Amino acid sequence: MNAPSAEALGFDPWSPAFVAHPYDVYARLREQAPVARYEPTGQWLVSRHADVSALLRDRRLGRTYLHRFGHEEFGRTPPPPEHEPFHTLNGHGLLDLEPPDHTRIRRLVSKAFTPRMVESLRPTVRRLAEELAAGLVADGGGDLVARVAEPLPVAVIAEMLGVPEADRGLLRPWSEAITGMFELNPSEEAAARAVRASTEFSDYLRALAAERRRNPGGDLVSALVAAHDEGDRLSEQELVSTCVLLLNAGHEATVNTTANGWWALLRHPDRLAQLRADPERLLPTAVEELMRYDTPLQMFERWVLDDIEVAGVRIPRGSEVALLFGSANRDPARFADPDRLDLARADNPHISFGAGIHFCLGAPLARLELAESFGAVLRAAPRLSPVREPQWRPGYVIRGLAELPVEV
Repeated sequence: MNAPSAEALGFDPWSPAFVAHPYDVYARLREQAPVARYEPTGQWLVSRHADVSALLRDRRLGRTYLHRFGHEEFGRTPPPPEHEPFHTLNGHGLLDLEPPDHTRIRRLVSKAFTPRMVESLRPTVRRLAEELAAGLVADGGGDLVARVAEPLPVAVIAEMLGVPEADRGLLRPWSEAITGMFELNPSEEAAARAVRASTEFSDYLRALAAERRRNPGGDLVSALVAAHDEGDRLSEQELVSTCVLLLNAGHEATVNTTANGWWALLRHPDRLAQLRADPERLLPTAVEELMRYDTPLQMFERWVLDDIEVAGVRIPRGSEVALLFGSANRDPARFADPDRLDLARADNPHISFGAGIHFCLGAPLARLELAESFGAVLRAAPRLSPVREPQWRPGYVIRGLAELPVEV
């Protein structure tokens, strides 16, 4: 008997109700159709932890296929010419490159994200987090997303890259517009916003790189400019695309983990009380658990470069698989009592940072920011409570709250 379709099991990424709570549908997918064809996007949904984890490491899949095939050869339609600024920008960034280009650029950028370099940022991150938490308390509360979750990671990654403070307000709108193209079947309006933001962001970074060439500093843009100028095989487009990726990836997931995590804690007051009582011991495992429990990146897509078989289902070359991180992180085959928020969970191999060669370069920085952000709010606002149930943003792939109104 054929397995039921993803639609029949309730998978509907454009439904606000599904976005708000996809986990019951994920359970049905894992049990009844662990590899399911989803006709509205033409993708194969993969929902079990073991399969998702294995495919993230499988070199028969790629973030792109253009290092091996042309569009027509791969059975795909080229993107419209008017979308070219977005695809040029996105296609030269680490996330959408495959070896050897991925290896070359990651080696250059990884020097800024060593454990020692990240730990040196802790005093700055803690100061910023405490200032934001103090401001929220001074006002008696407010939107935790806009007041705490967004400003901290934006400030940290902008500081690392050397973006002047006066320009940092430009970054989040550009980032939101560009990442809108990562949603399923984006509209023409979303594509136009992404193209416009790609052009403006690229022009801004080219100007910033030119300024750092004239007046270098200790920031990452200056280091990448030097690598380009010294012939370290980094093109200007790769420099620009790398900076955009670091700015986007450096805050989108952290913003949503912070907001989603606080909403999970506020819905579980006993766990929040437990964390408040022993933050030093629990914060490290709590950060990992909050990333697992309400994963900010619900889906990660890969192209099938050579025929594969997953859970008995043959997936041919030219297909696209959608790895359901949110489902894999709630798989009872890998996590004991997965629907329980367990802030002391020790065995927690969540895949929120990915795996394989595309494992998140900024994972150590994200963990530091999350621990300092949660810690600062816990200390400053011991009686934090929600004003009302928040609304989720319409996106499914990058899943987060539009706002989280709280009072202190």
